[in-house]
Amino acid sequence: MTTLTTLAPQSYEDVQAAICQHGRIFVRGAGSKPALAPPFVDGDDAALLDMRGLRGVVEYEPGEFVFTARAGSSLREIAALLAEHGQYLPFDPPLVDQGATLGGTIAAGLSGSGRHRYGGLRDFLIGVRFVDGQGRLVRGGGKVVKNAAGFDLPKLMIGSLGRLGVIVEASFKVFPQPPAYATLRVTQPSLDAALTTIARLNGSSFDLEAFDLVFEEERPTLYIRQGGFAAALAERQERLRAWLGGGEPLPEPEEAAFWSAGREFAWAPATWALVKTPVTLNVIPALDQALQAAGAQRRYVAGAALAWIAWPGDLGQLDAYLTQLQLGGLALRGEAEWPFVGVRNGASLIARVKRVLDPFHRFPIL
Repeated sequence: MTTLTTLAPQSYEDVQAAICQHGRIFVRGAGSKPALAPPFVDGDDAALLDMRGLRGVVEYEPGEFVFTARAGSSLREIAALLAEHGQYLPFDPPLVDQGATLGGTIAAGLSGSGRHRYGGLRDFLIGVRFVDGQGRLVRGGGKVVKNAAGFDLPKLMIGSLGRLGVIVEASFKVFPQPPAYATLRVTQPSLDAALTTIARLNGSSFDLEAFDLVFEEERPTLYIRQGGFAAALAERQERLRAWLGGGEPLPEPEEAAFWSAGREFAWAPATWALVKTPVTLNVIPALDQALQAAGAQRRYVAGAALAWIAWPGDLGQLDAYLTQLQLGGLALRGEAEWPFVGVRNGASLIARVKRVLDPFHRFPIL
């Protein structure tokens, strides 16, 4: 095992040159997802591309609600720029305060609690540029929302983990940010009751920004967020509270802190593995029983469409649980030679695409 040679490209041409000059290529952004950035590899002809130098907004048209930025740009800087114009990325990308980059978020396919109302990252990424395994600069999509020509390469790069190419630039559509938020906390008598309430909410006409299921001293608790004009929020929250038959409005500082803690995984012990797993309501009871028995901490977000699992032990046991339930996961933190946990759907298709984009096998194996 040898330490990777670290390179810090400053331009797209630097990335192309690095790929052509090295037999194996690994990519790292800010290191906020350490399980996805292995520090060691077999062989001497390998390089680690630190993408943080390839940063900056290339183009931003507030009136068009679209921006283009280089992959090493931090989400925090992008969020600050958008906020100056009252705009934001509604899918609520995680790990903003920990320095997560735009390219790393795309490559890991990460969305947060805010994906409930407007959709996830894949619904906002409209264009991408990346360098493939032959050193070619490839563009997919465009810089305007209506540009839908060609093969959908942007979607292909979501969750690609640096295995199909090195993302160097991305274009996103954005939305106006609500001027105010309010959150209702609703304690549930049991997990089944919580899932029934979630199903009712998913089928209701309430305009919800996000709602998550968490466990407070193992008591299932729903946090339901609404956004809009401050003058109307109190009445909207009261209607929701009446429909639910109870609930406690969160004070403003606590409201913001709760969602920030969720986005930054402050609720998960730092030394434990952290795994994201897409779920459905009907599989949660069996999954949660196994997770609770193992002492795991968990949070079901975006209307229980996604589980975040803080796992205290060997990921092999979690792999067995997820495989039994036909679920798949991705480890962002923890000791893992292989970041995928449980079953992998679509792996054979991605392998065929990889043979086209990376015929010399420069990027990690899928």
